[in-house]
Amino acid sequence: MAKLEAVSPRSGSAPERRLGHYIDGRAVAGTSGRFAPVYDPSRGAITGHVALASAEDTRTAIEAARAALPGWADTPAPQRARVLFRFKALLEQHADELARMITLEHGKVLGDARGELARGIEVVEFACGIPHLLKGEFSDSVGTGIDSWSVRQPVGVCSGITPFNFPAMVPLWMVPIALACGNTFVLKPSEKDPGCPLRMAELLTEAGLPGGVFNVVNGDAVAVETLLADPHVDAVSFVGSTPVAEHVYRTASAHGKRVQALGGAKNHLIVMPDADLKQAAQALMGAAFGSAGERCMAVSVAVAVGDSGDRLVRELRALIGRLEVGEGLREGVDMGPLVTREHLDRVQSYIELGVKEGADLVVDGRESAISGHPEGFYLGATLFDHVRPSMRIYKEEIFGPVLAVVRVPDFERALELVNAHEFGNGAAIFTRDGAVARRFCHAVQSGMVGVNVPIPVPMAFHSFGGWKRSLFGPLHMHGPDGVRFYTRLKTVTARWPGTLASGPDFIMPTMK
Repeated sequence: MAKLEAVSPRSGSAPERRLGHYIDGRAVAGTSGRFAPVYDPSRGAITGHVALASAEDTRTAIEAARAALPGWADTPAPQRARVLFRFKALLEQHADELARMITLEHGKVLGDARGELARGIEVVEFACGIPHLLKGEFSDSVGTGIDSWSVRQPVGVCSGITPFNFPAMVPLWMVPIALACGNTFVLKPSEKDPGCPLRMAELLTEAGLPGGVFNVVNGDAVAVETLLADPHVDAVSFVGSTPVAEHVYRTASAHGKRVQALGGAKNHLIVMPDADLKQAAQALMGAAFGSAGERCMAVSVAVAVGDSGDRLVRELRALIGRLEVGEGLREGVDMGPLVTREHLDRVQSYIELGVKEGADLVVDGRESAISGHPEGFYLGATLFDHVRPSMRIYKEEIFGPVLAVVRVPDFERALELVNAHEFGNGAAIFTRDGAVARRFCHAVQSGMVGVNVPIPVPMAFHSFGGWKRSLFGPLHMHGPDGVRFYTRLKTVTARWPGTLASGPDFIMPTMK
């Protein structure tokens, strides 16, 4: 294992801070000499730099996880769970600190950062009960003197590659379940907001996790490609865009790894004529513009059925006019900035594209007046009407505060529209008609479905994942599928001396 210089992720004044990695139970600086800037998006200012791991740094983290695996896998499951109980308590104790870190590096409002952390803690709670879910099945006397049973055992060294938009929640959807199941872990979080994952690594150590069981390497494609190809990594979990998810799935699978890769989305919300239009519009505001639209479960398409379109657009326009955009730490702010200048430019280019494609730009977020911090990466809520399925602003994931309204004559056309899209992450319907809602739940081709619920993110004891090109791999994230992903099933069939048949048997054995 390479020798790495120790470094504190919180040392120095804010503009001079250097964030490294967390390997074998301690903070380290890394060896690459490459760094990326970390911004405060609300001010557009660099607040520090994060090390970008070399392949050597990444392999050092893998080796630390590999060395720690036998001891951690052999630790009784209740003892592993007790570490997670203590970790949960520490997350709650430091919730304000962690939420503030998220807001300062990502830009989302403080309340949303607290909500993200709370959803992550729910998965830690679920993981604390995993000893119950690791129980196998037993069959007595499947044959004369023969018993059979199954056990779930750790996969090995697992890795997670997580996105910028949920620097606490998505790692917490992976890591606690993997650790509770007896695996060790190497996390590669987004280099855009690395502070929170590093702090959570410190809290896991404080909770009693042995060194090497959980490691963090910050970096870019160099670290990712090393994790995907290294023969000592047994499983890869990814959340990000569909092109990268597909690459992760193909590359890691080709190297013999277990893979779950969650990709992009274009989530639709169908508004039926009988729906409460005020309620639907309010739901769309939070679902489309919360966290500046930087959510894989954000609703980016409202499908107005029948005569609901004009009324819905009027409601949305009025609500957007009252939306408060500004610094995420400030009270009363509804929506903060986008994460980087580059991403802001990308989203603005989609607005320009929508106008060229002929959509009706009802509200232009580029014209929003943002008080203070003129260099921040701000964009107001944007609303397009009369969007057609042939337009790129309909087809592609924008990942910003841009809502497109598509008008269709009836429910069947709305359902057809949703099902025809390449993504199938989440879909919702607002209606008072139980028969329509039931048909929607049965027929919609989406992994997560909401009825009068705009963002149907499952609770921790269910599983999160999409269909079609929103998910690569057979298993969803957290919940029961999380336990299945982070364990291998072994089935034992046993017979003891005294019940053995005499003489060799040259045919396929049967249980007699």
